[in-house]
Amino acid sequence: MGTQKPRILPWLVSQLNQGHLEGVAWLDPSHRRFRIPWKHGLRQDAQQEDFSIFQAWAEASGAYIPGRDTPDLPTWKRNFRSALNRKEVLRLAEDRSKDPHDPHKIYEFVNQGAGDFTELENSPDTDGRGSTSDTQEDILEELLSDMVLGPNPVEGASSLAVSPQYPPQHLQSPNLDTLAPHPNSEPPENPLRLLVSEENWEFEVTAFYRGRQVFQQTVFCPKGLRLVGSEGDRTLPGQPITLPDPGEFLRDRAVRDYVSRVLRSLGGGIALWRTGQWLCTQRLGPCHAYWALGEEFLPDIGRKPDGEVPKDMERGVFNLGPFVTDLIAFIEGSGRSPRYTLWFCMGETWPQDQPWTKKLVMVKVIPTCLRALLELARAGGASSLENTVDLHISNSHPLSLTSDQYKAYLQDLVENMDF
Repeated sequence: MGTQKPRILPWLVSQLNQGHLEGVAWLDPSHRRFRIPWKHGLRQDAQQEDFSIFQAWAEASGAYIPGRDTPDLPTWKRNFRSALNRKEVLRLAEDRSKDPHDPHKIYEFVNQGAGDFTELENSPDTDGRGSTSDTQEDILEELLSDMVLGPNPVEGASSLAVSPQYPPQHLQSPNLDTLAPHPNSEPPENPLRLLVSEENWEFEVTAFYRGRQVFQQTVFCPKGLRLVGSEGDRTLPGQPITLPDPGEFLRDRAVRDYVSRVLRSLGGGIALWRTGQWLCTQRLGPCHAYWALGEEFLPDIGRKPDGEVPKDMERGVFNLGPFVTDLIAFIEGSGRSPRYTLWFCMGETWPQDQPWTKKLVMVKVIPTCLRALLELARAGGASSLENTVDLHISNSHPLSLTSDQYKAYLQDLVENMDF
């Protein structure tokens, strides 16, 4: 008789209490916040203990049997993260996975510590995705894991060198001393299409109250999202993203009240969705909102907004075509880094003549696939970065993808924007 698959949260709490896995630990006495190591599997300093939590869950859930299955770190990590993201009682508090010295993520239980196992056992999923759903982070990591970005042996040009991928040596089971050769296969027609396909659409949403970051969440929502002040009408299209209660973050009572009024007036929310090569927006409540394209870390406040979010009609706010065209120019060195970050100012006029940190509610939305495309361009040497990135690639003949070939893939996206 088979062993029943454990539930992720009680299992994880048990691992945290035992303290046997390197870097997996509680961060407070109330057992509400904890950390998980989150090192990229292709870093040169990667060690087996950096991924022990992902392998342990793969074994506990029956997804990986040592000696029988081939180690698959990207899938282990994806399944682990997906299992956590589907639990309403848990949220990602801080993402420090880019920390060069100690990459990790901090999670926390939303309403209680880890003591109530009944609620943990019955914690509902936040959406209907299965544990093997791809996210943009997974897709980017898999694309990057397929690439060795370094000098071309001819004339030192930047290149994307493709080579067969094998499981990292430190992850191989002792019983897998030799691996069967991978079957030869042709490289994909255009691997970049995977990043921008509607099925894998994802947004990073960050909210600010009076310039203070109060919320950040990456959401998988191919049908779009709605920025709301409360759950409200779930029959409306798009996944609702509920902005947090200002009482948890703001001390000034008057400011808290004003922010609360803005959130209540959002009604059905500010909707954002993709249709073809466009991102469109529309407000579904009485709250006025203004939008502008800006930098990732700062809104462009030295000018008027790009527009007001309309109530009775949809409006295109971003066109993928010009973005990819500008990205090609950036790679060629003839243009600036293209923008991909949408900023929304809610309940007030755009901060044209005052600091944006004075505004009650500002929300930043980043389509993660666009950031991924820019990161790929920078990794190939399009920016002033001097360090090469040693990355590995999969299931194909050795192949050199020069910057011209990468641009050709981008040009293919421009010419076939009916995806």
